[in-house]
Amino acid sequence: MTAERREDETVTDESEGEPAAASVPEPDGLPPSDAFGALGGETRLEIVRAIADETPRTFSALFDATDEDTSAGFAYHLRQLTDGFVRQREDERYELTDAGRSVARALRAGTYTASVDRDPIELDDDCPFCGDVALVATVVDNVTEIDCENCDAPLLQLSFPAGGYASHDADDLPEALDAHHRRRIASFGDGVCPDCAGTVSTTVEAVADRDATAPSDPQETGTEHVPARTVFECEACGADLRCPVALTLLDHPAVVAFYHDHARDVRERPIWNVGSEWRERVVSRDPWCVLVSTRLDGEDLRLYVARDGTVVDHRRVDVGEDHTSESASDRSRRDSGASA
Repeated sequence: MTAERREDETVTDESEGEPAAASVPEPDGLPPSDAFGALGGETRLEIVRAIADETPRTFSALFDATDEDTSAGFAYHLRQLTDGFVRQREDERYELTDAGRSVARALRAGTYTASVDRDPIELDDDCPFCGDVALVATVVDNVTEIDCENCDAPLLQLSFPAGGYASHDADDLPEALDAHHRRRIASFGDGVCPDCAGTVSTTVEAVADRDATAPSDPQETGTEHVPARTVFECEACGADLRCPVALTLLDHPAVVAFYHDHARDVRERPIWNVGSEWRERVVSRDPWCVLVSTRLDGEDLRLYVARDGTVVDHRRVDVGEDHTSESASDRSRRDSGASA
């Protein structure tokens, strides 16, 4: 991103947020207290693990896979799981339900049991603020924080599943983080929650607590620089994510084509620094419009983004190598927000 972006524009992924206020039908099934209660006890978790390893299984095979002393005691625990997490087939063998498979995967991945910390990992990418190769990634309780050791700028704070930390060493963890969160942003942008597949609402908003006296954007001289961000919120589970608007546009056809035409690939850059050529700012509040632009080889790609995150217009402008050229008509259109 740009050197003007500060910590209040960092990507934050808060998958444990409170459910949104919108009314969403409750899915059929067990009450949460009953569901979690049914999983209580090591014998029941052993049953889930056993079926996950070899499905389906008979009563006696499951009994042998646990440490339960009596078949009667085992049968009691199995009944607590039946219908919610385990079901009996017509051939009398047992298999996991969809919920049971989810629990089995969570047990294997350590989703609810593992808390991962890691020492700082040096990254090869430039800091988007000071330009030095001084970025480090530190893992604390399954959250990776990316900061610059030179200018102390915080860039990103990204949650990552515990199983992912177990699968990736220090050499390939940064690439895994980048791929994981690019897909999360893309899924949110498509209106589908990456956690529960619920409906996602999208809002582009100004960064309210930014210093109102911040200097104007050097690409867009003569106008107030008001940065913006995109806010995604799942209406079902409450998962949310906030990130610079530019990060939601990296897969837009106009962006991909623009970089291709300049013999670049925007996908080669990690989300913590997609390039200093990017700029974004509010150009109109009524109608709402955010201008996101990127400049390569003396040419601008300008994308006009509405309140709901939709790109309502985009254009290429030849600004020359001196980065100062801009037509009066384009400046008038840009500043009036007419394209939104």
